[in-house]
Amino acid sequence: QVQLVESGGGLVQAGDSLRLSCAASGGTLSTYHMGWFRQAPGKEREFVAAISKSGGVTYYADSVKGRFTISRDNAKKMVYLQMNSLKPEDTAAYYCAAERLGLLLSIREYDYEYWGQGTQVTVSS
Repeated sequence: QVQLVESGGGLVQAGDSLRLSCAASGGTLSTYHMGWFRQAPGKEREFVAAISKSGGVTYYADSVKGRFTISRDNAKKMVYLQMNSLKPEDTAAYYCAAERLGLLLSIREYDYEYWGQGTQVTVSS
């Protein structure tokens, strides 16, 4: 099974950019759909972006469409989330997740079997 470790979070100002990274180990990344989710204090965890096993299909939450870009490098076993034009409402813990069993790319949290420990993103106004 795959293990996931996120990095790249931090404290930034509104309008800034950050790139989150998710390093995978213990499995063949190309056999997993990958997703990013986030959870703000006092709120439910929500979908941010997802990318299919080959990278050919991507989905985004409406709130981040046009600002965030998900990508992957299966050879390096890495998944990325490029976040531009950050807003205070993007403040959350961001989690990388992997799904192996599903045929189609999912945006549903409960379809993802493996999760990282999260990285905090804080955007000040």
